[in-house]
Amino acid sequence: MYRSGSFVAQHISPVTDEQVQPNGVDLTLEAILEQAEPGRLGRDGKSIGERRELEFDDQETETYRLEPGGYVLQYAETVGIPEDHVGFIYPRSSLMRNSCMLNTAVWDAGYEGKGEGLLQVHHPIELERGARVAQIVLSEAAHEETYDGSYQGERTE
Repeated sequence: MYRSGSFVAQHISPVTDEQVQPNGVDLTLEAILEQAEPGRLGRDGKSIGERRELEFDDQETETYRLEPGGYVLQYAETVGIPEDHVGFIYPRSSLMRNSCMLNTAVWDAGYEGKGEGLLQVHHPIELERGARVAQIVLSEAAHEETYDGSYQGERTE
């Protein structure tokens, strides 16, 4: 069962009243990166390819103008997935209605950090820093352990 937006909001920081939805919390855009070098996934480990942060096309409004392609979208909020829960992130419908899709992975119990997602742009779009782009929902889930992987605490320093 998905938890209420007010429950989810207790595990997100910072969060405004505007971000709290009936069944989740909207996450906002912090930065957009472009993968510059290949990464690698092997049986015994992984490496993330070199990435570079894009510059704003409009510095005054902190707005990116994106052409079709794949980008790494970083969220501004720190998320803490509570014990006995699992997190899922979905794109906001406004993003999809503008020919963009946001792909993410499962967010395990115990994860804490400022995550990221794969933004697929199919038609040029302008995205302003701080725009609400995704919604995180939490569902109760059984587990034997909590997350203790290499992304724990990402971008929280």
